[in-house]
Amino acid sequence: MKALYSVTGRVPLGRVIREYRAVLLPLGVVLAANIIALVALVLPLSARVASNEQRAETAERQRAQADIEFKRAETLRHAQAQATVDLETFYAQVLPSNVTAARRILQLRLQQIAREHGVSYQGSGTTEESIRDSSLLRLGMALRLSGEYDDIRAFIYELETSPDFIVIDNVRLAQGTEVNAPLAVALQVSTYYRAPTAPAVVQTGTDGR
Repeated sequence: MKALYSVTGRVPLGRVIREYRAVLLPLGVVLAANIIALVALVLPLSARVASNEQRAETAERQRAQADIEFKRAETLRHAQAQATVDLETFYAQVLPSNVTAARRILQLRLQQIAREHGVSYQGSGTTEESIRDSSLLRLGMALRLSGEYDDIRAFIYELETSPDFIVIDNVRLAQGTEVNAPLAVALQVSTYYRAPTAPAVVQTGTDGR
């Protein structure tokens, strides 16, 4: 084999290739094969792996969001179910069961409270009416009372704290014209009850004693 390098000058590249083409040719083939494999296999596979990872991250985020939405839906469903139970309990245990029970509360019960506090029950009138978009019916009553201030105040307090469902809609006070005349009070009260059908508005009146 001839010397590749000499002391006096550089060896031409063409000579190196000619001298070592038996070795360089297989190396070139291997290098070309590696480049082809890199372009044809490794790069698409890397891109596919990156795409799969991105899809997996997206799917994980979507799953986490779905879990949050599911928990919200479950919470809302439980809240609605509890609200339904509470409403049915309110209808069954708090409100009068029918119009007869409602009248009993507004007429007989109020007269009883008035007698207990020495308040004169001068008269009353009732109104039945339906409530729009509701299964409840309203029974309203107008009361005319008279008595001493402390007695009327005690009457109203017991009315407000009564376990019966009675709503005070309006209160009007009027002092009599005579000296030491009893206080006159006009009350608007109401209660509610459930009924299968809503009746037409009916006006009735009674004179209490």
